[in-house]
Amino acid sequence: MNNPTTDAASATARRLLIVGPPGAGKGTQAVRVAEELGIPAISTGDIFRANVSGETELGVLAKSYMDKGEYVPDSVTNDMIRSRLAEADAQEGFLLDGYPRTLDQVEALDGMLAEADTSLDMVLLLVVETEEVIGRLVARGAEQGRSDDTEETIRHRLEVYADQTAPLIDVYEKRGLVRRVDGMASIDEVTAALREALAGR
Repeated sequence: MNNPTTDAASATARRLLIVGPPGAGKGTQAVRVAEELGIPAISTGDIFRANVSGETELGVLAKSYMDKGEYVPDSVTNDMIRSRLAEADAQEGFLLDGYPRTLDQVEALDGMLAEADTSLDMVLLLVVETEEVIGRLVARGAEQGRSDDTEETIRHRLEVYADQTAPLIDVYEKRGLVRRVDGMASIDEVTAALREALAGR
């Protein structure tokens, strides 16, 4: 890939979603791919933090739910994503990480993109082996002293991911958008495989 702002504009998908279970390396790969394409990597976690710390109207609303330990409603999350996709740097493309998480959010995203007369180009799915991911996350938890990375907690998170994400993947599979990439390879090999998928190879 040469100049990402020229070559990629015509030859490569630029409105992307990256999907994969906890521990698959989505965050790392999202940043790498977005940098190569010259588009923003948009993580819902980052958006929440930015809105809360900036005390935006949506951030204050989200914090009111979070402070009570409640789930932030889809409507608030959708509005944050809509606002972020409307920013100048996302007009020529973006890579979403962590959204959509539900079928209702898929529908909301479809609506946002339709309003902008565009649609998703591709869904990048990082495929990993469950036991390997558990091993990775348990080791990370031990290294970083993270109490939330016990095997029991990790298995639960993987079950939640499977329950929530499988229906989304089915929807995008039917649209012919899903490209599967082996997430068990080295970081550089996964990046190379994602690059090939984006180039249609």
